[in-house]
Amino acid sequence: MLALFALFGTLPAWIGAIGLYPYLGVEIMVWIIFGLGFNLLLGYGGLPSFGHGAFFGVGAYAFGLAQFNVHPNLWLCLGAAMLAGGVAGALVALFISHRRGIYYALLTIAFGQIFWFVAVKWHSVTRGEDGLLNIKRPPWLDDLTSLYIFCFAVFALAVVLLWRLVHSPFGRVLSAIRQNETRARFVGYNVWLYKWLAFTISALVAGLAGGLFALAQQSAYPNVMSLQQSGFVVMMTLVGGGLVSFWGPVLGAVLFFVARDLLGAYTEAWLLWYGLLFMLVVLFKPEGLAGLLRKDVRSHAPA
Repeated sequence: MLALFALFGTLPAWIGAIGLYPYLGVEIMVWIIFGLGFNLLLGYGGLPSFGHGAFFGVGAYAFGLAQFNVHPNLWLCLGAAMLAGGVAGALVALFISHRRGIYYALLTIAFGQIFWFVAVKWHSVTRGEDGLLNIKRPPWLDDLTSLYIFCFAVFALAVVLLWRLVHSPFGRVLSAIRQNETRARFVGYNVWLYKWLAFTISALVAGLAGGLFALAQQSAYPNVMSLQQSGFVVMMTLVGGGLVSFWGPVLGAVLFFVARDLLGAYTEAWLLWYGLLFMLVVLFKPEGLAGLLRKDVRSHAPA
């Protein structure tokens, strides 16, 4: 964790030297928050949500709508993003928490598409395919340096809180449910409630990431709710090794955005190569980058 904070805390000072740009760090931090919240479901609860981009988008729209229609206060807008994401997740979880496996995954896709459809068609609120434009930043966040510092502070707080959550009794119960839901129920845990809470918290974190995204991009649009965006966070988590490590989504998000910028400079088909990498990982190394690093560390450890 200290290494991660040192890396992103100093990123603006050195990223230009390797041919990249500081705003990339903002993007990566936003998606790391999204990925860590998503991994609460997939990596710790064993619950595959393939429509999770919906809650990211709900947070982005809630941020913009709160600014336009309530008050432009930054904290109020971020609070609205988290609340909207959490409420949307809680409502969806009511319908799906009694399911598991493929049925659970398909229901998350269905609900994700409902949110996307609403965002596209409800023109009077969401402004349709144009989305919400001209979302303003507070004067003290007008320059990139201030925006980066603010996002880094939120990022650090989110990482610490999620780390504590997954290493709490709540996180251990989620892991037990992933390993054997029937046994967890037999020893007295309310499995449905834990699954509902995990989905709600995960959606709340996605809403926070969406709010930061709207702040950084100064816009919110339906594409952030698409199945493609939902697929990105799944790919980041699996390639990074979220199934075996809390830090998997961190590695996956860094790899995804660095690949986008470096490979994208040479070919428009960069996503094809990333997709091939994803297939290779799933087929031959399902524990991802985190699993590879863990194996390498153990192999070099003294006997």
